[in-house]
Amino acid sequence: MPNILIVLSAADRWTRADGSVYETGVWAEEFVVIDEALIKAGFEVDLASPGGVAPTMDKRSLDTKTVGEEVARRMRGYLAKNSARIEAPLVLADVDVSRYDAVVVPGGHGPVEDLYKDPDMGRVLVEANRNQKIIAAVCHGPAALLAAKDETGQWPFAGRKMTSLTDEEEIEFGTADNAPWLLADTLRKSGAVFEQGPNWAVHVVEDGNLLTGQNPGSSAALAEAVTAALR
Repeated sequence: MPNILIVLSAADRWTRADGSVYETGVWAEEFVVIDEALIKAGFEVDLASPGGVAPTMDKRSLDTKTVGEEVARRMRGYLAKNSARIEAPLVLADVDVSRYDAVVVPGGHGPVEDLYKDPDMGRVLVEANRNQKIIAAVCHGPAALLAAKDETGQWPFAGRKMTSLTDEEEIEFGTADNAPWLLADTLRKSGAVFEQGPNWAVHVVEDGNLLTGQNPGSSAALAEAVTAALR
């Protein structure tokens, strides 16, 4: 039975370019949809975060005005049912990558505050990639890829096809102004072969062991891709 590691941001805020604070965390739909799908597929799923800090779910991702009443209710129900797991994640620094067949990173703006520069995140991804384990990330989750540096200090994902929340979607969401940097732009500049679909359309990019989804709505399709790859 495949074992999956979902890495969640420990950040509850995003420090903006002017030093102001934007309250954020993990986007609930991205975690819930992926976690639920992988468990239903029969996989063992562990959660981890920097320092083993219980993740904060972005309040907007649970707001009926943002996601609708039905989605908000589903998200809250799943989070409540799984609260014991969510509140006690593994310490990312202690993770033994050899135990897992896949590493998955949901988004929300949390990863652009902590995971993109977290050395333990980088170690996990370098080891996973070296051993051709599945690496999957959605929306702002691909920011975690930026933490990876190989033995020569190079980015191991340069030249790989991938996607993330696009700059256009960040603008439309209203968070591009005053952002210290934009994810899609930074991935391109780092050497990624960036591919994107229309704003908010379901879009998943597969490049060998690297699977990425563009936005929250791509979470289910990404989970399906991970499941297919592991089978």
